[in-house]
Amino acid sequence: MTVPDYISPITAYRAWQWNANGLRSLNGERWLPGHPLTASCRVDAISSISGLSKVTHNPDELPHFGCTCGVYAAKTIEHLRQCGYKKFGVHGEVCLWGKVVEHERGWRAQFAYPKTFIVAPDKFPFSLSEINARLKTLTAFGTDIFILRDCENVALWKHGSGFEAAGLDYLIKARKEHYVRRQRERTLTKGDRVAVLGHGIAVVEQVDGKEVHLALGNRLVLRIARKEIAVNEQNDRWECEANNA
Repeated sequence: MTVPDYISPITAYRAWQWNANGLRSLNGERWLPGHPLTASCRVDAISSISGLSKVTHNPDELPHFGCTCGVYAAKTIEHLRQCGYKKFGVHGEVCLWGKVVEHERGWRAQFAYPKTFIVAPDKFPFSLSEINARLKTLTAFGTDIFILRDCENVALWKHGSGFEAAGLDYLIKARKEHYVRRQRERTLTKGDRVAVLGHGIAVVEQVDGKEVHLALGNRLVLRIARKEIAVNEQNDRWECEANNA
């Protein structure tokens, strides 16, 4: 999808939630590839359903100056930084058009569609197959994707040409370094939980040299070789196979 030719859109900045199911606003509203996000008024909807108050404005007047409705976006990337955008899945530029209400730090718009996506390396899965599957939820929007490297953006995927070598190489390197670093930083200690696959969640009672003692429910303590317990990056937890218990 592209912004209509007769429109001169405003370029603004925003952050999204991003997972394997796709892209959502921070309030949970889903963004669909090929379709602009259209403003709606939650205040009007709640008022109409509850009957507690009258509709605040004509539902065709979106966004209304005296309401909170509209698709939000910031004027600068610095404002997003101040709001802690890094803790969300993805951020970037967004095109705004239709009726737009301006505020000190941003806008509320009638229509919006992503213009660029910027993703931090640690937001990607580890394997290339998982990375490709996750990226499809973004490439479907037909917008360029960048990977954040320190304070610069490196092209990862370009609409019309696909993966960019520099961005892909950096992503693979960054993910490997991240995985190794986490493995080194994470130390199994007393009180940690370990998923014993096929049995349930156990609690670490003791780490004794090369062996770990796990308490699983009311059963006797299990003794597992330390090397058999590993971090599952996707589930972000310690795990071991059931046949090792």
